[in-house]
Amino acid sequence: MTSAHSKLYSDDVSLVVVVVDTNPFFWAGASLPFADFFSHLIHFVNSLLLLNHLNHVVVIAAGVSSCAYVFDSSSAGASGTADVAATLDKASRKVEEFIKQDARETAGNGTVAAGGAASLFSGALSIALCYIQRIFRSGTRHPQPRILCLQGSPDGPEQYVAVMNSIFSAQRSMVPIDSCIVGTQDSAFLQQASHITGGVYMKPQELNGLFQYLAAVFASDLHSRTFLRLPKTMGVDFRASCFCHKKTIDMGYVCSVCLSIFCKYHKKCSTCGSEFSRVMPDLNSMPDQRQ
Repeated sequence: MTSAHSKLYSDDVSLVVVVVDTNPFFWAGASLPFADFFSHLIHFVNSLLLLNHLNHVVVIAAGVSSCAYVFDSSSAGASGTADVAATLDKASRKVEEFIKQDARETAGNGTVAAGGAASLFSGALSIALCYIQRIFRSGTRHPQPRILCLQGSPDGPEQYVAVMNSIFSAQRSMVPIDSCIVGTQDSAFLQQASHITGGVYMKPQELNGLFQYLAAVFASDLHSRTFLRLPKTMGVDFRASCFCHKKTIDMGYVCSVCLSIFCKYHKKCSTCGSEFSRVMPDLNSMPDQRQ
């Protein structure tokens, strides 16, 4: 990937790619209705565009089985800022269409369990990074890029490898990943993403004031953040997911060749095929020595 620091930037011009969680299983029981949540998001996008007429905002919806673009401010730029409101209204209709289409795909996927279905954030992050790279290659002067993830549903351990690959790609390209959790559970994936890439992680206490949180914390450009005291994560969950069962583990076995992680001892690595002759003890039978 092209490194962000190799390009010329304007200090206060931003490219913000917003990843929105549209998981119907989460929003069906959320304290804040999705319509109100999306209204807060629309006001936030408007505020970003009002801060600087050169700001560029893209919104990507992450569903259970798919993800797609639902808004791109550059589509309104050719006709002028007066058309932004109409473009945002069109984005609302596109979100509704996306949710219906994703629901049909999810219904046809027998492997998706309704109780704990996770959103496809790995795919959404990949799309966001690809879009940023396309902007990098479009000219010699670009806005400062960053990604904002609005997640409500729990993490999907089966997406661990893909999510971590996206996180390290963002780190290499110097693209911060900001995280705003609108669900009841913290996200270990996004905690690591914000920690590794230098972004901001926050879990609002009062969702009815979501716009105020977004405007006060996530609207500031990267240059202005050097002068602000933004929220810091008190702790980061660095637990990984095993490659064999896709479950989050506290202790496990690591392949010395490809660094694959397993919850149980295997004589042969299923990822790279390396064979291990040394017999290792069963971690499940060892006493818990954590303090």
